[in-house]
Amino acid sequence: MTVTTVSNQQKIYQVSELNQKARMLLEAEFLNVWISGEISNLVKATSGHWYFSLKDNKAQIKGAMFRGNNRNVRANVENGTQVLVRGRLSLYEPRGDYQLIVELMEPAGEGLLKQEFEALKNNLLKMGLFDQDSKQVIPKEPKRVGLVTSSTGAAVHDILTVLQRRSPQTEVIIYPTMVQGKQAADNIMWAINTANVRQEVDVLIVGRGGGSLEDLWSFNDEGLAHTIYNSAIPVISAVGHEVDVSISDFVADLRAPTPSAAAEIVSTDNSELVTKVRNLHSRLIRAYAHQHQANKNQQNQLKRSLSLLHPSYQLQLAQQKNDELQMALQRAILSKLESAKQRDNINRERLSSLSPKHALSSAKQRLEYANSALPKLMQARLIKKQNQFNSATEKLNIVSPLATLTRGYSITTNKDGKVISDQAQIKDGELVKIRLANGELTANITRQTD
Repeated sequence: MTVTTVSNQQKIYQVSELNQKARMLLEAEFLNVWISGEISNLVKATSGHWYFSLKDNKAQIKGAMFRGNNRNVRANVENGTQVLVRGRLSLYEPRGDYQLIVELMEPAGEGLLKQEFEALKNNLLKMGLFDQDSKQVIPKEPKRVGLVTSSTGAAVHDILTVLQRRSPQTEVIIYPTMVQGKQAADNIMWAINTANVRQEVDVLIVGRGGGSLEDLWSFNDEGLAHTIYNSAIPVISAVGHEVDVSISDFVADLRAPTPSAAAEIVSTDNSELVTKVRNLHSRLIRAYAHQHQANKNQQNQLKRSLSLLHPSYQLQLAQQKNDELQMALQRAILSKLESAKQRDNINRERLSSLSPKHALSSAKQRLEYANSALPKLMQARLIKKQNQFNSATEKLNIVSPLATLTRGYSITTNKDGKVISDQAQIKDGELVKIRLANGELTANITRQTD
């Protein structure tokens, strides 16, 4: 038999006390941790909160991401998604579940690259490579433009098309280079240095067409940033689409949202004022984004510092309990909704039988019959009028004096054109005209003596 004795000095915990102390220790020690893993058992509650497991090939941890934070997740998160998350370790006291309260979530590969991007950007910012005072002025009417890009990519085609349309007199020199892959950054640096040695262009456009963050990563190289910064020739960065941002955009003398936009900047056109406004707008957006990110970082730091003292934990705990009840209620409601849906389908079928579309179809058929009968009625009316015209013509011919002439009669007129109907109207020897059915005769009158 084994006997265990508990001393008066030994602390005896209630379960709730132990869980509370464990939670406070976890949250104090692991306030801001980054974890990479795969999403599984994902539940998106009606309250807007997410509950899931984060796992690798050996272990898993439960996680929760509350509505205020998951609104900012741009990726399509579902089971099987590889993510990079930042949060604090905690413990769900009612069940004693060890869990991660997630504050930030990004796709795993993209998230790591973004961390690297931000670290390099902050380092170069401190070194002064982004200072506006060190940036060169882009010439307004360059005679010769250099392109540092792939000679077979879409970017070079877009740039040449815009220059040909807007400024065909501008000469173009292409410094072909790789724009993707491990050797791309070195290739781009070589092309920029070559252009600086040859000193044959007034401005350089460095860039490529759109792609993923990995595709554009060669333009986030620190060596390339220094090469662009040290270039004696003004550099315009034109990498990807307007939403894409690279280190070369910050260090270049000017950032163009697209390769086509870069071509518009260096070409002469009546829309030059519009181009200047767009460039100023881009600079304003970058400045705003930088200030916004700085404010956001400061706010996040203050939130993490106050997280242990803030009553939001109890609120989150209550919300999590409420979510469990909500999900149970939702399952009960689903069956009600299904039966209501069936009744709705029956009512729809009844309503369809009373629809006026049948009457409309019948009216449409009558209209089509009337449209087809109208040409026939018009044709019959035309024939009737034609017959009436022919009958009137025949009657006119009957009473016409010309018809009388065809029967052997004639009309005699004197020299004044008056019709002679009495021999007393004409003198002996006077000339008269005789109108026949076909032609006229002239005669000299000679009176006969008895």
